[in-house]
Amino acid sequence: MIRWFYQMVVYLLAPVVCSVLVARGFRDRSYWANFRQRFGFGEYGSGGAIWVHAVSVGEVQAAAALVSALRLRYPTIPLTLTTVTPTGATRARALFPQGVDVRFIPWDLPGSVRRYFDRVRPRIAIILETELWPNLYHECGLRKVPLVLASARISPRSLPRYRRLASLFSETLSHGIVIAAQSTGDAERFRSIGANPAKTHVIGNIKFDIDLPADIFEQGAILRAQYGVDKNFMWVAGSTHEGEEDIVLAAQMSLQQSGVRSLLVIAPRHPTHFAHTLASLKAANLAFVRRSSGEIANAQTQVLLLDTLGDLLAFYAAADVAFVGGSLVPIGGHNLLEPSSLGRPSLTGPFVFNAQEIAEKLISTGAVEQVIDAPSMSAALQRLVSDPLECVRRGTLAQALVESNRGTLQRLLALIAPVIAAWSSPSIKR
Repeated sequence: MIRWFYQMVVYLLAPVVCSVLVARGFRDRSYWANFRQRFGFGEYGSGGAIWVHAVSVGEVQAAAALVSALRLRYPTIPLTLTTVTPTGATRARALFPQGVDVRFIPWDLPGSVRRYFDRVRPRIAIILETELWPNLYHECGLRKVPLVLASARISPRSLPRYRRLASLFSETLSHGIVIAAQSTGDAERFRSIGANPAKTHVIGNIKFDIDLPADIFEQGAILRAQYGVDKNFMWVAGSTHEGEEDIVLAAQMSLQQSGVRSLLVIAPRHPTHFAHTLASLKAANLAFVRRSSGEIANAQTQVLLLDTLGDLLAFYAAADVAFVGGSLVPIGGHNLLEPSSLGRPSLTGPFVFNAQEIAEKLISTGAVEQVIDAPSMSAALQRLVSDPLECVRRGTLAQALVESNRGTLQRLLALIAPVIAAWSSPSIKR
């Protein structure tokens, strides 16, 4: 009964979602690119692909180390990387310009899912984090495609929702899905909704195995020299959302008023939010330049609007301090491990439920400070400006925590190696 109800809902919602994406395309043409892939169409592959799914740009970045390792270990096996968002697809193509078939995952309609499987014919599906795709999971079961939920998690607050939906894929969950959970608590929550205990493992969080470019600090030094003109403090507000920009800009103005020669680099999470942030900068009457325009910063520049994709990590390397967005508003927080892996102290808001365990570890060690509004952010920044040694101490703690938690990638590769080796024939075609 619940499967019939789900099918009815997805068929009713499909035209609505389609219309929304088409409408967004009038502002951002990337929403129109490869649109047919969302219905399962696209080029036919040679079959037997390793398929990795990462929902958006943050997960794509986290998947980079896994994809690189898979390409190195299995150079003759095709690799497909799917994502949901245009920014995720753009980032994936930038990271892997050759050798990886980047596609949009099809909408969870039975026909779309079947067409996708007919074209890719994967030997294994590796889904990063945890996403519910009942028809896709069902198709994996029908075609006997092993399904691995890698770095999987279920937060306590989302457990009731998973329990309501678990019956949609209960057979696959109890028999076919390999759960590679982030923590013991995550593993127990998966077992509580029917996961096979024998196929539920604790491997850790793959985000700790962040794959840093070899020249990342050189990139940071170049950016610091390019934009940090006559500044003794440079900080980055990364992956910000609506409701956070005003707080961040107020903190920057507070620094300026106290006599600190500071530069704020503000990087909205989504390209569709660039225009809103630009309007906020104009309303605040701050002297700013835009990264996309190639404008040159000078001694009067107070803010750099980072309105390009793929540059945030290098700007974290250039910065003294980072604020990681999505945390002052109930988005759940974005990747604190990026600045931490670079040895940069960070600030975060109270909404960190997307990666609660990571945030708690970093906060408890003193590497990350939690702020709640413009005054607390301003006070935290002032303390770090006045005490450079404290910046170094926090950054060292952050980097040490990341290094001590690496190893998830190797555990995941060991878990999936027998599955990849066991593949012998393409999935069925209907």
